[in-house]
Amino acid sequence: MTYQELAEVLALSPPRTIQRVAQALEALMREDAAKDRPFIAALVVSRQGAKLPAQGFFDLAVELGRFPADPSRHAEAYREEFRRAMAQRG
Repeated sequence: MTYQELAEVLALSPPRTIQRVAQALEALMREDAAKDRPFIAALVVSRQGAKLPAQGFFDLAVELGRFPADPSRHAEAYREEFRRAMAQRG
């Protein structure tokens, strides 16, 4: 699901719909990290590029100690987090 699709499902209207989605996902990431759960936010991706979350997802994942600081390892860490999130939901 993309950030835009999530905004539509939540019936958010402009302005700043994507910003509000991102802020909500960041709050969920903090909660998931505190409870040692997979990031549900990993299920939401940018519609641009390689179907990965926005940079803010990776920055916060590093800050929360879930992802390595080395950006070259982020895609691999993301794939594992996505797998864990899907397994928990599924």
